[in-house]
Amino acid sequence: MNKTIILKNKKVDYKIRKSKRAKRLRLTVYCDGSLVITKPKGLDFDIIEKFIIKKSNWVLSKLEYFKKFKGGFLGNNRKNYLENKDEALKFVNDRIRYFNKIYNFKFNKINIKNQKTRWGSCSSKGNLNFNYKVLMISQNIADYIIVHELCHLKELNHSSRFWNLISKAIPDYLSIKKELQEKGLNFY
Repeated sequence: MNKTIILKNKKVDYKIRKSKRAKRLRLTVYCDGSLVITKPKGLDFDIIEKFIIKKSNWVLSKLEYFKKFKGGFLGNNRKNYLENKDEALKFVNDRIRYFNKIYNFKFNKINIKNQKTRWGSCSSKGNLNFNYKVLMISQNIADYIIVHELCHLKELNHSSRFWNLISKAIPDYLSIKKELQEKGLNFY
């Protein structure tokens, strides 16, 4: 369902998604500048609008941030993906080899994808997936993302054990995680 709201004299379009799994409202600003509200079943529309208004500073700052990038965040298109996919795979493989000397985890496959909302993922089958754009961000943030997914091979959650694993390779992971969130690049 597509809607429009006025936030600080600016017209903002947004889409509402209903989710059976959602337990609370969630706002997401995607790299293409779209705003999506995910809501649990049975939640009134008035509550959604109040929530968006309450978060208007955050929403407007993220929308403004993504306006900087023509054609979407970091050139979000198939051509860029195809041009950078092989180099991204080589980069990720090298970094996983480097960091896995610490962990010695077994994994199945490494895939490079053109994802809109994620930097990476780890499947229960041991497949590691990464967004090709890890090639285009700073080394410390890319390393954090790679180690994050690598550690999911052992802990497929975000428990304290998981974060302790990350700290073995990335002791300053909290500041990097904060930087990701502040820059609006947090797609986890």
